Amino acid sequence: MTVPRPSDTKQRILAVARGLFAQKGVQKTSLQEIADELGLTKPALYYHFASREELVRSIVQPVIDDGEAFLLEMEQRDSVTPRELLEGFFDFHYRHRLDIMLLLTELTTLNELGLIERVVTWRERLAVLIWGQEPTLRQATRAVVALGGMQDCTVQFPTAPEDELREASVEAAMSALGISDLGIDA
Repeated sequence: MTVPRPSDTKQRILAVARGLFAQKGVQKTSLQEIADELGLTKPALYYHFASREELVRSIVQPVIDDGEAFLLEMEQRDSVTPRELLEGFFDFHYRHRLDIMLLLTELTTLNELGLIERVVTWRERLAVLIWGQEPTLRQATRAVVALGGMQDCTVQFPTAPEDELREASVEAAMSALGISDLGIDA
């Protein structure tokens, strides 16, 4: 019998935790349940993750880091079209859609981990990329509707082919923004 490497065990723990968190919620899932599901002792689980909070952070931090990297890349470019920005935003959310479901259902937990503020500011930063430094209320609300709708589409239609969903989502977001590839619509 081959003993799994620690990284294998850690990945198994993360996978089981994701599943249980999705089923029951973070607060209603004990570390003992995760250990039992894996056939591990609770001390063995603690070897890899000192607390439930550390386990949750290990799941959501890569999503946060990837989202931040996407935004920084967009902010550092000399120019980015709304379509490029929306396509990248869709791709980010589609890539992380399962963990984003966890984020959406566990906002209180994210707040307790100090991660919610960073996520909340993403849409503000994206609105600035689309509209400029001081978007009007009308522009800012259009951005919230467009970006939130795109995020929702990545989890709402799990069986839709990715390329079709991407195109439909980006087109809907462009429409919500009142922007076409030729500029701002009247």
